Amino acid sequence: MKLDDTATPLSAKPIPPGSSGLWWGLLGVTVFSFTVPFTRIAVEDGSISPLFVGAGRAVAAALLAGGALFITRQKVPRGRQWFQVAVVAGGAVAGFPLLTSFALTTVPASHGAVVIAALPAATAVAAVLRTGERPVRSFWLAAGGGTLAALCFALFQGGGFDALHGSDLLLFAAVLVCAVGYAEGGLLSRSLGSWQTISWALVLASPLMVLLTGLAVAQQPPAGAAAQWGAFAYLSVASMFLGFIAWYRGLSIGPMAQVSQVQLAQPVMTICWAAAILHESIGWQTVLGGVIVVGCALLAVRARNAGVPGPPGGGPGSARPAARAQTLSP
Repeated sequence: MKLDDTATPLSAKPIPPGSSGLWWGLLGVTVFSFTVPFTRIAVEDGSISPLFVGAGRAVAAALLAGGALFITRQKVPRGRQWFQVAVVAGGAVAGFPLLTSFALTTVPASHGAVVIAALPAATAVAAVLRTGERPVRSFWLAAGGGTLAALCFALFQGGGFDALHGSDLLLFAAVLVCAVGYAEGGLLSRSLGSWQTISWALVLASPLMVLLTGLAVAQQPPAGAAAQWGAFAYLSVASMFLGFIAWYRGLSIGPMAQVSQVQLAQPVMTICWAAAILHESIGWQTVLGGVIVVGCALLAVRARNAGVPGPPGGGPGSARPAARAQTLSP
């Protein structure tokens, strides 16, 4: 029996309009908002290496994703789709978790949250470049302003340009590779399905992640306390898999243009969790930097959504192309 022949159809019965899409989207974003603080907990005392945290959580999530794909008999990617899955795997499955795991060994979670807040705008820019769209000028101004604000925040918090040779560079690199992966995943999800895209990416990346996990264990056997292992379990099960199910459920119900903007609340929640869970001191610089970066990202997302025309007739699908590029969140 071939999986392609028994694949679950991607189409579904229309879901009555309402606010349930926003609630599902908010649930997914809430799950993702704990990622940075829990990564910080997992790597904080050095008992578990950042390589193990970044790679091992992808291995555990791949087991869940592979099981879900097999049980629901999803169709296998074909041809160029495998290249797109590889881009998603490189950005969302390997690049972002590994880079942030190493970065958060030396910077507070609240600091990381402000820099990563540029991700929605960066994803929108990557989607524009990938699809050849021509958004309005305000989009570029907002996206550029958000990037500049995140850079200035990193400089002021780190003490100058020398600090950008460390953890901040890793955070900015994480934003870059993740934005590319998310934009490509948004395009691929149109034909392959939403949660199926990240699931196949996890499966495709699993051999490399298994190799890196084994290397991490050989270099430094993990010996964390209950708190570290609990954080690792959350990153593996929730951040890299279950959160995507809720997030994509919300996007599928829609309206996508509105649901996709819920992710702009993620850095705000992350900063709150950093203060509540990690007892980090949240100064005015962090608050101001977060407000500016999130505000610029919001303007960029809104400008792009307004600047991309929908299908003729302005039917229900008119908002889909504009929102697809923001179908993922870390």
